[in-house]
Amino acid sequence: MAAQRAGLREWLAVAAGTIGSFMALLDISIVNAALPTIQGEIGASGTEGTWVATAYLVAEIVMIPLSPFLVRLFGLRNFLLGAAVSFTGFSVVCGISTTLPMMIAGRVGQGFTGGALIPTAMTIIATRLPPSQQPIGTAAFGGTAILGPVLGPIIGGWLTDNYSWHYAFFLNVPVCAGLVLLLLLGLKHEHLRLDQLRHADWLGIAGLAIGLGALTVMLEEGQREMWFESAMIVKLAIATVFGFALIAVGQVRSSHPVLKLSLIFSRSFGSVFVLSLIIGVVLYGVTFLIPQFLSSMADYSALQSGKVVFVSGIPALMLMPFLPLAFKYLDVRLAVFVGMTLIGVSCAMDWHLTAQSAGGDLTNSQLVRGFGQIFAMMFLNQAAISAVAPEDAGDASALFNAGRNLGGSIGLALMATLQDRQTFLHFNRLGETVSANAATTQEWFAKAMSMPSGEAGAYRQLARQLLEQSTVMAYNDLFFALGVAIAITTPLALFLRPISSDTQMAMH
Repeated sequence: MAAQRAGLREWLAVAAGTIGSFMALLDISIVNAALPTIQGEIGASGTEGTWVATAYLVAEIVMIPLSPFLVRLFGLRNFLLGAAVSFTGFSVVCGISTTLPMMIAGRVGQGFTGGALIPTAMTIIATRLPPSQQPIGTAAFGGTAILGPVLGPIIGGWLTDNYSWHYAFFLNVPVCAGLVLLLLLGLKHEHLRLDQLRHADWLGIAGLAIGLGALTVMLEEGQREMWFESAMIVKLAIATVFGFALIAVGQVRSSHPVLKLSLIFSRSFGSVFVLSLIIGVVLYGVTFLIPQFLSSMADYSALQSGKVVFVSGIPALMLMPFLPLAFKYLDVRLAVFVGMTLIGVSCAMDWHLTAQSAGGDLTNSQLVRGFGQIFAMMFLNQAAISAVAPEDAGDASALFNAGRNLGGSIGLALMATLQDRQTFLHFNRLGETVSANAATTQEWFAKAMSMPSGEAGAYRQLARQLLEQSTVMAYNDLFFALGVAIAITTPLALFLRPISSDTQMAMH
């Protein structure tokens, strides 16, 4: 029997979902390179300026798991059209912002509407394409998840350097115009189902907004506020627990929970969720660590660092055309296991950085990481779809993407906290090894004090050298920690559900 084939309309819908997802993921990091310039022009301090990025992330993480409910309420086309048009409007608000409150309001709006575009791409693939052609759609969507975060800093940096930071937001306007056209052509109109409001899981909806919102802000601000030494962080932790409690009650009491969390407790999809969480930790953690390291050790600009980060996206560009074929012949468990192993190896390659390391020393590890990410993430996308029934595709997509983004927030919080603590630890330990009575120490001080700055300058120079070495050692510790996290979770790949024999036959 001949395999089903999708028509032009279905492919236009997939293109719309993929473009929307890419745009939303790109905007997470596109402001990073332009942030210092934006802060100066809108009159924000360094701490206040971080909310330009945080506001988007918080809103997006809250919206992603709410998307399946809103799709059921408004219909897929209506929901995505509203999200795309609103995303355009909020992008313009960001681009014309002259004050911090105006910018944050625009970024919150971008986050909510962008968060609607990410999980619906997988839903379109799972519900609009036959099994034989789902791998093509999965490859396209998976590419956005890899390339979006690594292209963001480069595009943002280039636009800021050559034109203006405003264009990092205005860029969305023509893209959204094309997206709206694709949505109108690719998706059928569906009637509103406002009757679902009467039976909605309002406890779960409130819990997602309160719990995920508070958790994300807590993770973002925790290190700056010294964690639980801060009354604000304590209140956010209480709000997080309260929000998750509301979600749990909603799961039990509602006949139609806002999100089908029971999927996580199945062996196959639970493994997908945990692996996506850890990949989020590594993906966003590394894109934080490498620019920080190159800026402090090699004096790289944001654009130069972005180019180094982009190296990990090269394998995705190379392998993308071959992925549908790979889906046919590679066992999903083996592919994810190999991908996770390669990511772990790439972390191990960065355990031995020195104060003299620069971008070229990270090229090989970035390429290995890129190959690992494309195998792990692409096949996890496929595993997420095949692990659930078609009617659960929306919930599975929301959980999968929320897991990756939440892992990113956790990873950034852990990296920032461990970096400060490990640097402090190594600084003290290195200081303890410097003995005033040692001949080498006395010789070094005699030489340093002969300089014009004298004894005070010698102590400052010693402190700088100790700080430099302790900082490098802290970065090595962080890559080690990422490697250990990968090693612990990689065996979960063996619990993934293989693509069914019917699907395999259709693909052939």
